[in-house]
Amino acid sequence: MLELVPGIFVEGTAGELSNNYSVRGLQGGGQRFIQLEEDGLPIIYQGGGADFFFTQDLSIDRLEAVKGGSSGVLTVNGAGATINFISRRNNFTSPEAIARFTAYNYGLRRGDAYISAPIIKDKLAFSISGFFQSSPGVRRNPFSYDGYRLKGSIEYKFDGGGYVRVTGRIGDFKAAYYAGQPYSFNNGRPGSFPGLDNQFDNIGGTAFSRIAVPVSTFVEADGFRDFNYSEGVRVKSQQLRIDIEKPLTDSIEVFARARYLGLKTDFNGLFPGSGTGNAGLASAVAYLTPGDGSPINGLLTRGAAVFPTAVRFGIRNLRTNVVLGSNQVAALNALNGNGFLQQTTLNHDYQSGFDFGSNFGARWEYQGNGFKNSLTAGVLYYDVGRYQNQSATSAVVNDVKNNSDIYDVVALDANNNVIGTLTDNGQISYGNWGAGIRRRTDSSVSIYANDEFQIGDLRIDGGIRWENDDARFLDGQLPTAAQAANPANRLVATAFDANGNPTEFQQLVQPGLANAAVVPTVGSTFAGNFSDLRRSQDRIAWTVGVNYLIRPNLSVYARYADGFQTNNTDPITGIELYEGGVRWEYRRLLSASVTVFQTNFNNQFYNFIDPTNPTIQTAFQADLSTFGVEVDALIRPVRWWTVDFFGVFQDPTLNNLRLNGVRQQGFDGNRPERTPSTLFTITSTLQLPRKLGEFYGRYKYIGRIFADSGNGVALPAYGVTGFGISLNVTERIQASFNVDNVFDELGLTEGNPRQGQTQNAASGFFYARGIVGPTFGGTVTMRF
Repeated sequence: MLELVPGIFVEGTAGELSNNYSVRGLQGGGQRFIQLEEDGLPIIYQGGGADFFFTQDLSIDRLEAVKGGSSGVLTVNGAGATINFISRRNNFTSPEAIARFTAYNYGLRRGDAYISAPIIKDKLAFSISGFFQSSPGVRRNPFSYDGYRLKGSIEYKFDGGGYVRVTGRIGDFKAAYYAGQPYSFNNGRPGSFPGLDNQFDNIGGTAFSRIAVPVSTFVEADGFRDFNYSEGVRVKSQQLRIDIEKPLTDSIEVFARARYLGLKTDFNGLFPGSGTGNAGLASAVAYLTPGDGSPINGLLTRGAAVFPTAVRFGIRNLRTNVVLGSNQVAALNALNGNGFLQQTTLNHDYQSGFDFGSNFGARWEYQGNGFKNSLTAGVLYYDVGRYQNQSATSAVVNDVKNNSDIYDVVALDANNNVIGTLTDNGQISYGNWGAGIRRRTDSSVSIYANDEFQIGDLRIDGGIRWENDDARFLDGQLPTAAQAANPANRLVATAFDANGNPTEFQQLVQPGLANAAVVPTVGSTFAGNFSDLRRSQDRIAWTVGVNYLIRPNLSVYARYADGFQTNNTDPITGIELYEGGVRWEYRRLLSASVTVFQTNFNNQFYNFIDPTNPTIQTAFQADLSTFGVEVDALIRPVRWWTVDFFGVFQDPTLNNLRLNGVRQQGFDGNRPERTPSTLFTITSTLQLPRKLGEFYGRYKYIGRIFADSGNGVALPAYGVTGFGISLNVTERIQASFNVDNVFDELGLTEGNPRQGQTQNAASGFFYARGIVGPTFGGTVTMRF
């Protein structure tokens, strides 16, 4: 749905959850400045990750989008755009019901239902809706993920107008997640990696179903934390909401909306090439040959010291138990038709918490002699808390194929008999992304006002919002020397300063691991204590706009908006939006708008993993500016045929980039990562005779993007073609069918974001995340 909103770039390649979307030139890879709402309240305060807790179903009637302007005034963290999903109103006159079944060729099966009926006619009504689905995801997968979400509401109409509505929702939902995978790169064009069908294949599979990862006993008492690819991404949520609207006079109305969301997310995601990047994508022979050419040379060096009688090293397939030694070059080179191994990070990220949001205010509407005025004012309050456990992030050695296998690295004698194991279930290291335990809270208060004034053909609107966010960040710390002095903690020094004094301590793995002598510690060790950072920040967002109706079919408009995004205790990020345009209609034939815009993203801030030391978070801060033109046109040559075009043509540039506060002048003038300069969609729709339905064809074009801020790897432009048909079988039964990516286009939406800000594909291979090949499916909808 978001792809149909002009100006929004959607990277829909992660699966059903955790997709990225950006607005008007902001670099991809996040969800900043775009707020998803349901019935006027943000799904979650921060905005990013809202798709974990909301799925469109039959209870949703329509979608409304506001880009810029009042979007940053009437809600929080939505300065770029607000996408509001509006629910169906309960039926106060007669019972109604809708049922829908959905099926797609990749295995999705879903059933939806909606029912609403009056309890007391014209006074009290209820609705119940929800869905249940099972899906392996769009890529090949031995696992299927089930899930449901249920929603119910009851609404009472007041005498004299207004209502009170109470809504509840529960859900337990699982989905597949996809990061990058290896691609070939020849003459500037990406292609499938040998032995891997990048259009449909999936690195994940049965080998990753359950892996016990060593971790600090301050996290898990037994010293192990499970990674469960068979669970995918699991989201449990419960929400209770109340909405009240009540007119006090003919011109004044008060309203109150509040919701409480309880949430748990258990993210089990595979990140091939994370940190190591292309350097970890090498032949099996290179892996097993000690020296600088081996991506695991450090592990081999330690293995040689622990097993001094070893003649060579080899790999052991954990599924088949087959051992191949480094001297079996032909067999290693024939592995899966490509002879390659890689390193894949197991990212188990569990979060739990709550998200309370509310909006209390009033509307005053007044109409005088030749003018109208509408004023809305209110208070927004949010209380948010999250606990995060992203400890025990480890890396395994696996091959490059669909449903890939994991390998132990083993020490061999002259006859290739195993005399020792260097890895644990393929894991070559643990605790790769730091201690991983965090807590964040936000307590936010906003006061806002927005006024719309019309006199004759002139409309002027303006709004202002002041927000104060009291934030707290508790970051899990590594062990201290005092803790290391207690033998019960089983801590050893692993790093030292120039004088030989220990600077870092790590906990020993649990006794009994076969590779404990080679990889003796759990890596970055959470020690039970936290640093405590508190910060109170405030800022003002404001906007002013004007619209003038020159003729009934022609108008011009202009707007300025100054907004921001809160980031817990990190610095607030600002955004400026200038836009002006014209709207024109010509009879039935044409309805069009052209908007010229300038967007300035000041002090863009986020953290990313340092590829040279994945336990360290590197701070990215930069200024981004985008000048562009947005076009939206609907052409109707005849009543039964329409052509819809919307596109964005923009020039985004990067300036004043700092990494950890250090200026990086070589980046000035570059294109922000994962940001196309051109994107457009053309949809042609034919109405079938006798109101039998409609047929459409759609072409979506995404221009060239860069995988990194250094603009080292350019991902080429691509276009995707799709077709669909909906048929009114009877007055109460509708069937639809659609097919996407008809011509099997290869399109990449990102490179390897965990490889840093400068990437390359000099080896002829690189990591990226792309769209899938052709998919098709449909729905049958019945109304009662």
